[in-house]
Amino acid sequence: MPYSPSLRRAVGELRACLERHGLGRQSSRFAEHGEHRPDPDAPLVLVACSGGRDSMALAAVGHIVCGMLGLRFGAVIVDHGMQDGSAAVAREAAERCDAIGLDPVMVRRVEVDRRLIASDGSEAAARDARYAALVDAARETGAAMVLLAHTLNDQAETVMIGLARSGGLDAIVGMPEVTERGESGGESSGESGGKDGHDEHDGLGDPVRFVRPWLNVTRAQTTAICRELNIAWWDDPTNGDAVLASRPLDASYPLRSRIRHDLMPAMARCYGRDPAASLAAGAASARIDADYLDQVADRLAAQALSCDDGRVRIDARHLLDEHPALRRRVIVRALRTLGIPVAAVHVEAIDRLITDWHGQRPLVLPSQCSVIRKGHVIEVCEDRRHANR
Repeated sequence: MPYSPSLRRAVGELRACLERHGLGRQSSRFAEHGEHRPDPDAPLVLVACSGGRDSMALAAVGHIVCGMLGLRFGAVIVDHGMQDGSAAVAREAAERCDAIGLDPVMVRRVEVDRRLIASDGSEAAARDARYAALVDAARETGAAMVLLAHTLNDQAETVMIGLARSGGLDAIVGMPEVTERGESGGESSGESGGKDGHDEHDGLGDPVRFVRPWLNVTRAQTTAICRELNIAWWDDPTNGDAVLASRPLDASYPLRSRIRHDLMPAMARCYGRDPAASLAAGAASARIDADYLDQVADRLAAQALSCDDGRVRIDARHLLDEHPALRRRVIVRALRTLGIPVAAVHVEAIDRLITDWHGQRPLVLPSQCSVIRKGHVIEVCEDRRHANR
């Protein structure tokens, strides 16, 4: 059966992505016609599957592409237990993945930390629990990578979320193609804004690689693929798909859902076309710039930062004559080393300690931390540590 344009695009994007990351054809026999089983020791690729249209499409296309390349392919379904019927949704997703031919197919039930829900919100808390479960599954099975089914539309929505919550270049870089995570949910992707530019692995094993192969594939295409391959999917009610387009979603829906349901269609009406492709292309371009700045900032941080006993010291001499974009990236690294939430107002205040030092009082930051300059050294640490010096 010839592939439709949507399926052909999805297959091509996934195959190219796997090959970029070292998972090409395992043997010449997989170039021959007919079905060939992968070797038992062939690399294993997992897909994180929610049962939604995007991840079900990726499960189906991944089975095709990994079959072409001689890779083993399985799925992990995470049940957060935060919605009525979530266990049934997870079970049905697993059954569909099993029917497609994925092996292994794992269902993981997680308990979302209620304290994190109170402090960070339910979305962030569920995301951390989900990634921790995916990391565990990948390590247990020795998976080479975990595929995430984020699409071009997800990327465009991420840009809009970034603009709503922060500013500057890092607000518009969107999601990277590759991130690495440890059990704690810490993420490393090379950028310094919304995500951390440094490893936050848990030290319990090698970092797990998460890959987004479909940042150039649209949600309309994943829907078409599911229909073409006769694959059922589940629509998360929090997405607001069942709400009439003419009726705005209220604040009880996640911000991403409101952007998807209300803002993106309004922008399309205003511009006369869907802005998703332009937003996603802009994110890819911005990421190139941000990655370069991060590389330079990494070298500068190696000279300017030192850390011991829960303190980070910034040598102002190394930063005084640098461009603000680089100074502020180094400051962000210093704050994140101590797990301090980063806010632009705090970064700017520390920057003034470097460029406009005239004996200012210590700065007070979240997480019971403070910043004080003595001579050419700016020290960031817990308040009680400063008090004991």
